[in-house]
Amino acid sequence: MTRIRTSAVLAAGAMALAGCSTVTNPSPADPIEGFNRSMYTFNDTLDKTVMTPVAKGYRFAVPQPARDMVTNFFSNVGDVYNFANNLLQLEVTAAVQDLMRLTINTFLGVGGLVDFATPAGLPKHSQDFGVTLGKWGVPDGPYLVLPVLGPSTVRDSVGLAGNMFIDPTSYINPNWVSYSIYGVRIVNTRANLLDASNLLEAAALDPYSFTRDAYLARRKYLINGGAAGNAALPNYEEDDGSANGANGANVQPKPAAPASGVQAEPDAPQGSPVPGKIVPGGLPFRR
Repeated sequence: MTRIRTSAVLAAGAMALAGCSTVTNPSPADPIEGFNRSMYTFNDTLDKTVMTPVAKGYRFAVPQPARDMVTNFFSNVGDVYNFANNLLQLEVTAAVQDLMRLTINTFLGVGGLVDFATPAGLPKHSQDFGVTLGKWGVPDGPYLVLPVLGPSTVRDSVGLAGNMFIDPTSYINPNWVSYSIYGVRIVNTRANLLDASNLLEAAALDPYSFTRDAYLARRKYLINGGAAGNAALPNYEEDDGSANGANGANVQPKPAAPASGVQAEPDAPQGSPVPGKIVPGGLPFRR
């Protein structure tokens, strides 16, 4: 099943490249901007016509406490990623914290439905195999928007295979159960990010450039600092709560100071997973 998902993503990307358009003066970090903008438009259309209505229906039909438990469950699964990748990065302290979170939330939190680790002071990290490759010196390569999956880079795209291998839900049988769990994860995470869509539309005249710059800044923050990949998201708002760039100014994402295990995600409970592959214009992948 893991091989099927990887092959499908790569095949879709290869077919889409055939229709790639060009940009006269692309950014050095985005040499295939024409293709990426085409993919962004495709993903954004899919998100607005399919994912957003489904996510709104899910948020309307499922009570907030139940959504919190679903988010906590997938956050607990995400700690498997964090533990494995912190070990690969030789971040022993962070790996021990991840293991403690897993143990506490799995056994005391009924499989992770309740997050006891965050109130206990154990920080929530945000790691994946792409970050691990980056910390070991693998260059990120050009920015790349994947069909359905959204923003990435060449290095992070290779890291998707490692993410699938680490993900424990990939090994659940029968396959329809695993795919159903993945579908719930997509819808639940998109529901948590509905307000982020409004922020993106208000913050930038060019949502594509804003998304690209925010993604690359976030990845750089995780690789070069961020207290072993702490889960705080970039801060795109001024102190008065207004979005930077709402007046058309050039927007540069500002990584927030590491939070002590508190997840800064719109409409999500504490300890919820960081959607490393989730932005309007791209669907979530395993985070």
